[in-house]
Amino acid sequence: MNRGGARLVIVTGGSRGIGAAVARLAAAQGYAVAVNFLQNERAAQKVVEEIASSGGSAIPIKGDVAREAEIVRLFKEAEEAFGPVYGLVNNAGITGGFARVEEIQTNNLVDVLVTNVAGTILCAREAVKRMSTQKGGRGGSIVNISSLAARTGGAGEWVHYAATKGAVNSFTVGLAREVALEGIRVNAVAPGLIDTDIHASNGAPDRLRQMSPSIPLRRPGTAQEVAEGVLWLLSDAASYTTGAILEIGGGR
Repeated sequence: MNRGGARLVIVTGGSRGIGAAVARLAAAQGYAVAVNFLQNERAAQKVVEEIASSGGSAIPIKGDVAREAEIVRLFKEAEEAFGPVYGLVNNAGITGGFARVEEIQTNNLVDVLVTNVAGTILCAREAVKRMSTQKGGRGGSIVNISSLAARTGGAGEWVHYAATKGAVNSFTVGLAREVALEGIRVNAVAPGLIDTDIHASNGAPDRLRQMSPSIPLRRPGTAQEVAEGVLWLLSDAASYTTGAILEIGGGR
């Protein structure tokens, strides 16, 4: 399935929104793509079909990044299809819904922490095991999807979610320094208000319109604009960039 020996990129949460945009753009730029999804197989298959119709290579792989065994299986199946992994985009994540801190339920908090923090770390662990030149790998690039909320705090909406993205930023910097001499670059993209279904799915379909005046560019971003930043960080053009947090938020 790996035509021409294209470099493999694994995109977690790749069936919709930013993840789907990253998967499509990665394929358009010549990567073979493993489109990870949790529940919506139809959406993941649609992304894969779109990639195939444009001449690219991709497969859908179901897996929950909150479960270690499923992360390991994701990497195994992706490499069986396309060979050694070159890139990982840690995009899968959940918000836990809108809630003030005093309203947060323990089970929701645990789910957000496990998915957004532990899932990101464990996926990166599997990538490093395979990419590290000290372990026989060929090097590679990891891009973690953070959020502008890590800096703004998410007050009144999702401080719990913002805290997990702050952890992602810290992890990005630390891992980047840890594996810098092993051929692996680690960076993060921190999107601001982006026009995806995350707002409606959290019960606030009008959120983008209401918050657009707070954005210096006076509009939300698109998933494609975020994907452009991700693909730059994955690429050889960013060969001297590691440990960076690239904010794509319209100046907010």
